[in-house]
Amino acid sequence: MSDGRQAGGVGARAPRREVRCGDGVSFLREAAPLPPDHALVTSLPDASELPALGAEGWEAWFVDVAALACAAVAPGAPAIFYQTDVKRDGAWVDKAQLVARGAARAGARLLFHKIVCRVPPGTATFGRPAYAHLLCCSRALRLDPARATPDVLPALGQMPWPRAMGAAACEAVARFLLAETGCRTVVDPFCGLGTMLAVANAHGLDALGVELSRRRADRARRLHADPAGRLRLLPRAPGDAAGDDPP
Repeated sequence: MSDGRQAGGVGARAPRREVRCGDGVSFLREAAPLPPDHALVTSLPDASELPALGAEGWEAWFVDVAALACAAVAPGAPAIFYQTDVKRDGAWVDKAQLVARGAARAGARLLFHKIVCRVPPGTATFGRPAYAHLLCCSRALRLDPARATPDVLPALGQMPWPRAMGAAACEAVARFLLAETGCRTVVDPFCGLGTMLAVANAHGLDALGVELSRRRADRARRLHADPAGRLRLLPRAPGDAAGDDPP
């Protein structure tokens, strides 16, 4: 892994970050099984990002990839999904239910289902709900009920772009991994601008991301999170270039 020029980690060395430009599904197929100390944390793409599949094709794709993600991690490691529902033809598309179908196919159980408030409670929203799902699945990991954490996160935290996982939700995931698992590397096969990668580094965790867009991959390498969860984009090193996305 390359050093993501991140300075907020703990331990004997700075946490590492690698961002690969490529297809997340292909990565999951090729990288599985991941090492036992790797956790998967991601947001699977919405139907709006894969219009060629159509609505029914996207739902089947989503369930397939959720199953692939749950099967890619070691039995004792978690796969964690951050997903926001959408409304289609006047009805909600429940992505938590789609994740659960994929997890069941992979033989994984749901360890927690947290609600992340996207706006203050009591606020009306249109087209997208006022909340997001944060779901943790694993085939063998089980949690001590006496060590439960809140099921409702009151705020998303900072977001570097509209499709990002909020920094506060990322922090909750990082704290969970450190406290309840032996995983010390976060893998995000659909990393976008790299919020989860940056927050993982800030908590001393190594991070590996995959992003299809070269421009977003470039930003994911440079996104920095401080220990308080504040995000900022570091300048490119001399000679670095973002590159162009394929047509």
